[in-house]
Amino acid sequence: MTRTGLKQILLTAGLVVALAGGAVAASVGPHAGLTSPAPLESSEALTPPSAISTNPSNLPPGITAPVTSAPATGAKTPEVLDDPRQPPHEADAAPVALLIDLSSGKTLFARNPDQRFLPASVTKVMTAFTAFDLLSQGKLKRNQLMTVSDDAWQAWHAKGSRMFLARASQVSVDNLLMGITTVSANDGCIVLAEGAAGSVDGWVALMNAEARKLGMNNSHFGTPNGWMDNGNTYYTAHDLALLANAMLTRFPADYHRYIGHKQLTWNGITQPNHDPTLGIIPGADGIKTGFTNEAHYTFLGSAERGGRRLVMVLAAVPTAPERARAARALMEWGFNAWDAYPLFGNGERIGTAEVQQGTAASVGLVAPRAYFATLPKGGFAPISLHVRYNGPIMAPIAKGAQIADLEIRVGSEPPTHVPLMAANDVPRGSAIDRLRTGLTDLLR
Repeated sequence: MTRTGLKQILLTAGLVVALAGGAVAASVGPHAGLTSPAPLESSEALTPPSAISTNPSNLPPGITAPVTSAPATGAKTPEVLDDPRQPPHEADAAPVALLIDLSSGKTLFARNPDQRFLPASVTKVMTAFTAFDLLSQGKLKRNQLMTVSDDAWQAWHAKGSRMFLARASQVSVDNLLMGITTVSANDGCIVLAEGAAGSVDGWVALMNAEARKLGMNNSHFGTPNGWMDNGNTYYTAHDLALLANAMLTRFPADYHRYIGHKQLTWNGITQPNHDPTLGIIPGADGIKTGFTNEAHYTFLGSAERGGRRLVMVLAAVPTAPERARAARALMEWGFNAWDAYPLFGNGERIGTAEVQQGTAASVGLVAPRAYFATLPKGGFAPISLHVRYNGPIMAPIAKGAQIADLEIRVGSEPPTHVPLMAANDVPRGSAIDRLRTGLTDLLR
């Protein structure tokens, strides 16, 4: 049952400060932009005492001028029409397109974001994510060696993109992940699947389990590498954005270790990464391209500038040059056609959440990345913030677990939601701990 008041939540950016009382328990409906992995059925909501104007000539304490970013060197700045939400014409080549600002949760552009499309090598992002999760649990080790089986070699040594693994050779998980994420190694995916899960089918089951946990409700995986499988593998742009957000939020170190390399040399062969933004768009660092004759050209991309992180999905683009032009123009537009007002820094403590049956009665809430309020270029609107969670939260709680949302409301726009993480571990308390925290709650 949801408690009907937060004892104290402090939004430290100078935007909103609210103390005891006035909090309201409320239902949370569908989120604009990215949703939480599991939408909260109920929440503790903080209603700020006043709205805040973003007029740069009259910014309140704690609000700074919007972050600006320059286009790529030598690149033409996409034309911004009278409506600053109008995307560049290059994006017209993509029947499916989505651009989301993860730093505010705001969808900047969407075309058919929930339309299922045919698979390609973007599937490998889920293979990488599944491996990152196993690494985090200690169920997989980077230096763990996987053997290239006869079946894997015979089926994949000459099929599609590959890292040219030798028959019966042993390859570390670390090197397999480098091959999968950099040169889209079909053979690497199969070797990793067999070695980590005992079989390709076992690995695919893990992929689908992860998809369900992330709320990828319109996606299904039938292969580890995205090879054509008669429609058994499919996903949507919205679901891929959820996957990218989860990877960046939960496994930032793995993301930066494996994603965004320009080339890979293995077995004496050097191959390039086909990402159309790497080295061209400032701040671009991945994530994955894909192509099959059925699916045409796809791209799951991301870039960060000034702490602002954008994620893009393009699908069913007819040609590689059209995909490259669309990706570059849309990403530049995402940074330059919008103003971003800083709210909180990466790792900044935003508030607390109440805990039940733990060694502590509360846990801090921190931002896993820098957060901003996003407005069309030159636009002005009031900003209000809520911290929402389903509480009190039952211990144990792991440091870094997503346990709350920050709701960002700009003017009359639908609110967006970004994740808040536990600042520290809260183990389940002993009987005495639970009695003490229970009595403390009664006295509040």
